[in-house]
Amino acid sequence: MGVSNIDWMRCALKLAHRAAEQGEVPVGAVIVQKGEIIGEGWNQPIALHDPTAHAEIQALRAAASFQKNYRLPNATLYCTLEPCVMCAGAMMHARIERLIFGAYDIRYGAAVSQFGLLNTPTLNHHVAWEAGVLQEECTSLLQTFFRARRALTSAGKRIEAATLQTLMSEHPLVQQCVFQHIE
Repeated sequence: MGVSNIDWMRCALKLAHRAAEQGEVPVGAVIVQKGEIIGEGWNQPIALHDPTAHAEIQALRAAASFQKNYRLPNATLYCTLEPCVMCAGAMMHARIERLIFGAYDIRYGAAVSQFGLLNTPTLNHHVAWEAGVLQEECTSLLQTFFRARRALTSAGKRIEAATLQTLMSEHPLVQQCVFQHIE
C-alpha cells in the first residue's frame, strides 16, 4: 500500500512543529515527486531575516536544488496552511502539479479563501488543489500558537522565541494547562 495524502501531511505537520519550536508561525511543507520527498520547509522569516522564507518557498527552493531544475513538474506540494499569494505564484512558476493543504487561511489564502489564483483562466499554468487534509490538526496547531502569543503580549511581555518554544514544545494536554495558568 502506498503513502497517502494523510501520511505526507503528517510529515508537513512535523515541520510545522519545528517552526513553532523556533518561535515562528507553525507552517510546514513538503514536496513529493514519484513517491518521495524532494523538498521540505518550515516558516523561518524571523530566523532568516527574510520575509519570503515561508514554508512553501523553503520547500520549493530545496526541491529545485535537489532536482537541479527550477521547474518541478508532476510534483505535489503538501502544506499545513493554505498558501498566500507569494507562495501560490512561486508554485505556478515552478509548475507544481497539485497542492494539498490542511487549514484554510481566511485572511490571505490564495487557493480558495480570498483568491482563486491557482486556477486563474488568464494564466498559462494551473495547480490542482485539495483542501482539508488533517484540517483539525493543522488548524489546532495554529490556534494554539496564536493563543500563546496573544497571552504573552496581553501580559505586556515581549515575545521571545525561547518562551514560545517552551509553550509549544509540549503535547496539547500540557499546552492546555499552560494556557489555563496564563489566562
